[in-house]
Amino acid sequence: MLPHGKNREAGRPLLFVGVTSPQTCMVLTGRLRRLREAGFRVVLCCDEGDLLRETATAEGVEALTVPMRREVALWADLVALGRLTWVLRMLEPELAEFSTPKAGLLGMVAAVLAGVPRRIYVLRGLKLEGVKGWRRAVLLGCERVAAGCAQVVLCNGESLREEALQLGIGNAEKLRVLGRGSGRGVNLERFRPGRAGEREAMRAELGIGAEELVVGFVGRLTGDKGIPELLDAFEMVRERVPGCRLVLVGWFDEAEDRVDEAVKARVAAHAGIWHVGYVKDVERYYRGMDVLALPTHREGFPNVALEAAASGIPVVTTLATGARDAVVDGVTGVLVPVGDAAALAKALGELLAEREIRLEMGEAARRWVEENFAEERVVGKAVELYRKMCWMQEEWAGDEPARG
Repeated sequence: MLPHGKNREAGRPLLFVGVTSPQTCMVLTGRLRRLREAGFRVVLCCDEGDLLRETATAEGVEALTVPMRREVALWADLVALGRLTWVLRMLEPELAEFSTPKAGLLGMVAAVLAGVPRRIYVLRGLKLEGVKGWRRAVLLGCERVAAGCAQVVLCNGESLREEALQLGIGNAEKLRVLGRGSGRGVNLERFRPGRAGEREAMRAELGIGAEELVVGFVGRLTGDKGIPELLDAFEMVRERVPGCRLVLVGWFDEAEDRVDEAVKARVAAHAGIWHVGYVKDVERYYRGMDVLALPTHREGFPNVALEAAASGIPVVTTLATGARDAVVDGVTGVLVPVGDAAALAKALGELLAEREIRLEMGEAARRWVEENFAEERVVGKAVELYRKMCWMQEEWAGDEPARG
């Protein structure tokens, strides 16, 4: 069923936001609410799922389901394209924003076919970085089509913009980064250093001692997130710090980059690993960690790195596109090569062994996030651009700087 009404309602321009999977709705929290409060009527669209309805309700926006698959499915994709085109024609939004590979491609093409006057493609990462051969060529072509249908391509980070520019996904004028990057910033009240007793309480729930050292991971448990090398690195770290623990907060995603059954069995059988699955109160788990490991192979701009930093936890991540923008190397954390378990183990081991350095980095990380990535600051830049596009058309067309 379509949301009620059309187009500008009582002076409120309609903003249509589309993603592929309901799980992506998690990265839109806070952002949708701010856009609604700024005067937009917001419709959130993706495949069917509880997270779509939960997010729409929490953010105070409207929800719309259009079945979409993350994997290639030619007939289903054509049906989804037709449905998106029809929906956009019926609703007549003044601005459409699409992101994630499948919704980005289908949605941006549909927006052109439906005559949506203002179109934004949000580049949250490059899936093609994880593949080779003809599949890489196909994914690159899809990114170029999606970007070609947009008037603005918002990149989540500077290194992502540089990579997109090098790949010919868009030109320097179209590819933009707002501020220092990040899609939504960090809620500094929710993600904060632990207060008296919170660290101990979190650990007690997991059966971990107050003095034991904990490496944490938050996110999808997949190959592209570096889970296999994280397990290898953890074994090396335990040779140096025998009593350390690894807490995995997230789920085994069955996407194309899923890990094999041997990796799952390894996690389940390891006495030093706690796998807590998906949780809604992830902020509590950060407060029980000593360091966050994010050995990712590709990112747009990792929210978890900023959340950990805001919680006063240093981050060890990789030099991958996007990830390297989320850490100031040697100040708020450490950057290591992609896929290098030994380098990951070395960085984690040194931070666990040096308490003072670990605490100094955590304090610096919190300050850095406060200065650059507060949710109000990051989302405010997007709101400013979107309002300018809808209310002051003559001031945005073709003359916006690449950096906001």
